[in-house]
This record gives sequence, structure tokens and C-alpha cells, in this order.
Amino acid sequence: MPFKSRTVPVKLRIMRALNSRMVLTEKEKKYYFYLEKGYQGELMFDSMTENLHTGYLIINDVCLEMNNSEFQNDTLLISQGTIFLFEIKNFEGDFYYDSNKLYLASGEEVKDPLVQLKRNETLLRQFLRSLDCHFPIESWVVFINPEFTLYEASRDLPIIFPSQINRFLGTLNRTASKLTNRHIKLAEQLVSAHIVDSPYSRTRLPSFDYGQLLKGVLCPNSQCLGFMAPKGNRTLMCMECGYEEKMELGLLRNIEELKLLFPGVKITTNLIFEWCGGVGSKKMVGRVLRENYHVMGKKKYTYYE
Repeated sequence: MPFKSRTVPVKLRIMRALNSRMVLTEKEKKYYFYLEKGYQGELMFDSMTENLHTGYLIINDVCLEMNNSEFQNDTLLISQGTIFLFEIKNFEGDFYYDSNKLYLASGEEVKDPLVQLKRNETLLRQFLRSLDCHFPIESWVVFINPEFTLYEASRDLPIIFPSQINRFLGTLNRTASKLTNRHIKLAEQLVSAHIVDSPYSRTRLPSFDYGQLLKGVLCPNSQCLGFMAPKGNRTLMCMECGYEEKMELGLLRNIEELKLLFPGVKITTNLIFEWCGGVGSKKMVGRVLRENYHVMGKKKYTYYE
């Protein structure tokens, strides 16, 4: 059981919604698929680290700030005497190193995760020192995809290849690690410092406005994200995959999605009824809002926070 579980990144949540509600350009779609693939790779690594014994505290997806610089850590493992930092990459295909630069087999240069790893390690060390913590850090880039191949890489690079992951984690599992309140306090400090919605999580997004987006309730299945339709008075069913859920839950998800896409928007019954594509009724929408949000204003000036 991880000390901090992974959640869907804000940017990916936004791109999932936009992909269903508007027409993305090919460049925007490529970026969306890149984010989705990266997240799925992180989930794959999570399923492996969950098998570690209780001598490790697993902190997934923690965004920290040090010296006015934010840095995203895919996975941290706190052990008795070492903090392990993992940068997870779901790259697929053939790659090679040349003059300390990473290239696709086609010769196109790509961003080297080792550079990101080094930056994160430096900032993490500084952050830990600010907490008066001086544990050594062992950092690794983990290539999670079994279809990944890297040529001409030095053997001393901090890289874990797909065929090495189980052995690496197996070694950790066989290593004794006794945790104390000091370790738990450190984990709590890291999690409490996590930046939930960083300004950087809204960079590189397509431009969009409320009027151009398709209205309706999206399916919660990330592999589908089709639109849902009423099935009776209390149930919604996805028109693409057949997934069913209570109408109230679907309305709540859609309200939170609107707030995600348009931070600071004034939530009203009429707005949510329109945003949900007329699903249910205004009476039901009003009840869901009253039961789950704070009522602000009166009569025709009523809104919800």
C-alpha cells in the first residue's frame, strides 16, 4: 500500500476532456497520447512496487518546489538508509546514444531522461537538507516498456531496462529495511509539500473556450471517454462502451470537470444543466448542487462553491 497513491495528472485530465469535446490538431493529439502513454507506464511501475515489503514507504507522483524551481518526482522509495528516486519512461522502439545525446533510430534527437533525473536529484537533495534530512539518494531512469531497446549506452548509466526491473525490485525485497517514526515524518513532510495544481500543469494546452466544447456527461472509463445518456430516471449509460453509473455521480464528475477546465467559473444550476447536455432535470441538478456544494447568494443570484 503506497504512502501516497498516484492520481491522474491535471494536464492529462484536461486533455482527456478536450479530446472528447473538441477536435484536436494532429500535434495536439500526439501530445495527448504522449501524456496518456507516460501515465500508463507509471501505473505499470506502481503495480510492481506495490509488492515490496513493509520496509519501504512508496510516494508516487509528488511535485515539490525548491529555490523557486518545481520538480516532479515519478516515484520515491524511502528505505532505512536510502531514498530511491525513479524517473519512469514508457518509451517504445529503438533508441541510441551518441555523444551523450539520445536519439530515435531515425536519427531524431529526443529529450534525455537522464538530464531530468540529474536535475530532480539535485533539487531533491536540497529539499531534504532544508528538512535537516541527509539520507543518500539513489536515482534511476526506469524504461518500463518491454518493446524498448537502447543501443550504445554506457554500462555505468543509472538505467534500469525492462528485463532488469523484476530483478532490481527483487533485490530490494530481499534487503532488510527497518523504518522508524523519523522515516514516517519525512514521508509526511514530502506529501504535505506536494503541489496539487501547479501553474506548469496548464502549459502547452490547446486554446479553447466554453462555447466550442461539446456538452454532455463523459464516460469515466479512460479507455472510452464517450458520452453518456439517461437510462431511466436515475442511471446513465455510455453510448460507446455500455458502462453504467448513477446519474448523480455522473453529474458530480461533470461539475468537477467544468471547474477543472474553467477555474473560477461561477457554478449555477442553469450552467451545469447546459454543461451536462440536459441530462436529468434542472430540479435534480439543483438538488445535487445543494447537497454537495455551499450555497452562495439568493434567488436568481444563487451560485455554488
